[in-house]
Order: sequence, then structure tokens, then C-alpha cells
Amino acid sequence: MYSIAAVSDGLEEVDPERWDAVLRAAGLADVYYAHGYVAASALLAGGEPCLLRLAGDGGDVFLAAIVRDDPVDVVTPYGYGGPAGTGERPPLERFPAAYEEWCARRRVVSTFAVLHPLLTGAASPAVTGFHVAALAGTVAWPLAGDLLAGLHKHHRRLVRRALADGCEPAAGRATELTTFVPLYEATMRRAGAAEFYLFPPAYWDALAAGVELVRADVRRDGELVASALGMGAPPWLHYHLGAASDEGRGSGASQLALLGLARWGQENGYETLHLGGGVGGRDDSLLRYKLRFAPGGLVASAIGKAVHDRAAYLRLAGADAVDWDGFFPAYRALSA
Repeated sequence: MYSIAAVSDGLEEVDPERWDAVLRAAGLADVYYAHGYVAASALLAGGEPCLLRLAGDGGDVFLAAIVRDDPVDVVTPYGYGGPAGTGERPPLERFPAAYEEWCARRRVVSTFAVLHPLLTGAASPAVTGFHVAALAGTVAWPLAGDLLAGLHKHHRRLVRRALADGCEPAAGRATELTTFVPLYEATMRRAGAAEFYLFPPAYWDALAAGVELVRADVRRDGELVASALGMGAPPWLHYHLGAASDEGRGSGASQLALLGLARWGQENGYETLHLGGGVGGRDDSLLRYKLRFAPGGLVASAIGKAVHDRAAYLRLAGADAVDWDGFFPAYRALSA
């Protein structure tokens, strides 16, 4: 893909063969910046994975990006991203200018980033260089103490019901997803989810081959009725996807699966299970469902948008001004 293109006081594109080693050396272990996950996400976004690094005397700033063509623009991986600082003094104040310089060289028209709430939070425009808009938040579940006792009483009741009905949880590392995928696809179809969420086989293959996955299953009478898929290395375990059968839906099996994922994380050195937020970052029933696992776990979240070539953006969008509140980038909506 791209070779390292180091520029004095500017960004470099890290060679894929060194990508994960560079992150480890800097102390950035989060899965949303790892090569395996960014490469898998690039299959969904229709672009190429790219890791940008801004070096400083007391730390670094990284941006995991997916670069799309025709026109050239940047999005963060499916889930979360944004500029993440490492070390005691990451050069965050230098990032906006360095990123603009890189975008000019690469002729990038725009950037859309879902900022990582545990690393960037509701970051300011001064730090990111983006037009920042707050979302409803995401849920971070601290993996300490009695996890069942900490649930909202509604979830505790459903977990106990599932156990009384003979549901049996089990969790562990996952290297294949052959039984998860059909259950997940059936769940999405039942929910009337958009076609995007029915991921292609290449995504599942890349996920299983290149990402540290954890799977928590719930079975009743030997039948798989619910499953929760997590990913990442300590300290943060991220909930990625969940599924339930018709029989498991509403039975407490899904709550039991997520509790099983949390308990596995607690036993294996993780500090937090990041559950994510509502659909599209909204305050909805999904966000409230997640908050019942960690009633005090709401953390701020935000998206960032940037237009680097205004003339090209307006020409492509057929507009006279940038609509920061509408679909972004607007020209992608025209071709969707």
C-alpha cells in the first residue's frame, strides 16, 4: 500500500508491515487502531487502510484512516477512531496543521470521523481540526466487583430468568465465526436492519483472521440462542456485535451473553467492557438497554467533520455551502 512518507514536523504513513509494532511501541493497544481491524473495516468502506503518525518529543498522535477514491476522502474504521495521543506529551496542538498538510498532498476532499470516546471523547476542534458535534454518548462498563449485582434490576431479573430456564453461558477466544454469522444475519433481518449491516463474507473472514475476538454464547438444550462478540486487548474489551434466535429473544439470553462477555473480560485482565452507544449515536432504546448494564457508565461521544478542499466539495455536492448538520460528505449521499 503506502510507504512511509515522513515529513519534518508532519505526518508519516506507517508501512503496513510495521503498523502494529509501531502502535505497541507507542503503547496504543486499542483494537480500533490495529491493522487487522482497520483492514477489515476498509472492506466495508470501499477504501484502503492507512495509519498516520505525528511524532513528538514526549509522545505521538495516531490516526487510523480509511482512504477512499473517486473522490479521495477519509473515514475512520467502522465504530470509532479519531486522533489519539500517546505518551506524556503528545503533540496534539500540531495535529490539525499537519493533517491539513497531508490532506493537501493526498488531495483529500473531506474527512468524517467517529471520535473514540475512551481516547478522544468529545474532543475540541482545536485538538482535532474537525467541526465537532456531540452525540448522545456511549456506555463503558467497569469490570470490577460483582457484575451481576451492578446491573439494573430489570437486567438482573432477566438474567436470573434465563438461568432458571436452563440457559448455559460460555465465553472464550474465538478464531472462527461459522455459527455466529447465520444467527447474526437472522437477527438483522428480523430487525429490518439496513443492507449495510449484512456484511460480506470477506469482512467476516478478515475479522476472524486478523482481530483478537472474544465470543460469549448462551445455549439452551444444546441450541445456540444468543451470542455476543467482543474484540480487543486489555485494558478495553469492545462489544462489537450481538445476535439472538427467535427463541432467545426476550428470554434474558442476550443479557446473559453480555454478562458472560463481561465476566470473561474481568477474569482475563480487562478493566472495561465498552458497549458503544445507540444507533447512529442517538439517545434511543439501544443506548438505554446498554445503560442498564452499567447505570453510571455513560461517557461523552462525538463526531468530527472536515472539508479540506472546499471548492471541490461544493462542486461535487452541487451546493453553495457546506451543510454540517446533514449527511456528510454530501456528495456520497448523491451516489448512495
